[in-house]
Amino acid sequence: MDTTRQQKINRLIQKELSEIFRKQTQQMRGVLVSVSTVRVSPDLGLAKVYLSIFPSGQAKDLLANIKTNVKALRFDLGQKVGKQLRVIPELSFYLDDSLDYLENIDKLLNSDNK
Repeated sequence: MDTTRQQKINRLIQKELSEIFRKQTQQMRGVLVSVSTVRVSPDLGLAKVYLSIFPSGQAKDLLANIKTNVKALRFDLGQKVGKQLRVIPELSFYLDDSLDYLENIDKLLNSDNK
């Protein structure tokens, strides 16, 4: 159960990281990176960021690239939210494959109907 402060920080980080990724992926045609969920630890020191990447075939490569550039992303985030947060949390990125999971379930349900 997240506190109200954690929920506000989750939304703030999600919004700002989404904007950072939108600007960075403008040069890459056909690639979309969206921040689906952010979960901040109770001490506000760690943020788990779940990313949804389209197309899913490039997801692992893009996630590996993002993980190597964590320091630059954290710096960019700090530039945007430095006035609102005293400490910028450490970022750890994970792949959110819930859309692939839903697509697979939908495909299985449609194949049973035929």
